[in-house]
Amino acid sequence: MPVPTTHEALIYLMVIASASDREMSDAELGRIGAVVRSWPVFEDFDADRIIDVAQDCQRLLNDTEGLEGVLDLVADVLPARLRDTAYAAAFEVAAADLEMRLEEVRVLQLIRRRLDLDTLTVAAIAQGAKARHRTLT
Repeated sequence: MPVPTTHEALIYLMVIASASDREMSDAELGRIGAVVRSWPVFEDFDADRIIDVAQDCQRLLNDTEGLEGVLDLVADVLPARLRDTAYAAAFEVAAADLEMRLEEVRVLQLIRRRLDLDTLTVAAIAQGAKARHRTLT
């Protein structure tokens, strides 16, 4: 498997979160684009590459090593200081359609274990994302 850049690894996690329930909703795809265009960690990334990177991730997921292989790649590439940011990006996408399915919860659990995130960090990220996605109705 080719080694992704840090930006690509972050996008891979968002794609994995989005595709975990076998559906990539418009809300989730839009959220991936919004994260890439607005989060400081992506300020030097060419947003025109999002589709290509997402397709690369899909190819890797269909490879013989599948999800576990992609998670291993991501964990190897991401520096420790960006692991909470990576999980936050994945959670942001999973929460975008205001419905967290069991498959998405399971994939987020796999991601946080692979990134070795503590319970308090994960809870804070989840609460922040939920607060951002609330509506008046």
